[in-house]
Amino acid sequence: MTASTPIHRAPDTPAARQALALAGVFQAAYLVDELARTGQTDQRAWETLIRATLDTNPESFEAIYGGHPNNLRQGLEVLEGVVGRQQVNPVVLRYGFSLLMLMNQLRTNDAMMDDLGTRLTRIQGQAEHFGATHENVISSLGEAYQETLSMLKTRIVVQGDPSLLQSRMMPERVRAILLAGIRFALLWHQQGGRRWKLVFQRGALKKALDQLG
Repeated sequence: MTASTPIHRAPDTPAARQALALAGVFQAAYLVDELARTGQTDQRAWETLIRATLDTNPESFEAIYGGHPNNLRQGLEVLEGVVGRQQVNPVVLRYGFSLLMLMNQLRTNDAMMDDLGTRLTRIQGQAEHFGATHENVISSLGEAYQETLSMLKTRIVVQGDPSLLQSRMMPERVRAILLAGIRFALLWHQQGGRRWKLVFQRGALKKALDQLG
């Protein structure tokens, strides 16, 4: 993020912060499904997730997702469907909730958390040299996911077009986005997000989403 990026202040409530973090998780789930089925995805949504993964020490909460909720629009729309009990793509939901389960397993694995932190520090150096969305950076993010999180008990099996999933850079792109989903899942937990709150505090989340517009 550059200093000139306008910051759109998020409502400073726990529910709003949890909603935005959870939107990041579901945006990752949405993008993984889109990539696996079509090979394409929204550039702004993609860049927001990659930059958030690389920014491990953001200057503010809003800076994590680039300063404006619209950067998380796809994820917010999925979350609105979840909270409003509307029809949501079941594959996207499965990816999203699997990311939350993976995050919980990662959180209690100190060695893996340290390993990921070391890897991300190294990848930040790559990003400064090549740019955040350069192939080398995406490959390294994908490798970081593959060599850490994919070893945990919960495995995310991505469904889609087999020829697309095996195409050049696609496995790396998918894994990089799954890693971004974990980054937002950890953020959600840090902001007080818990699975049971999705059921019992649905009203507070819905109100926060309405405020975010």
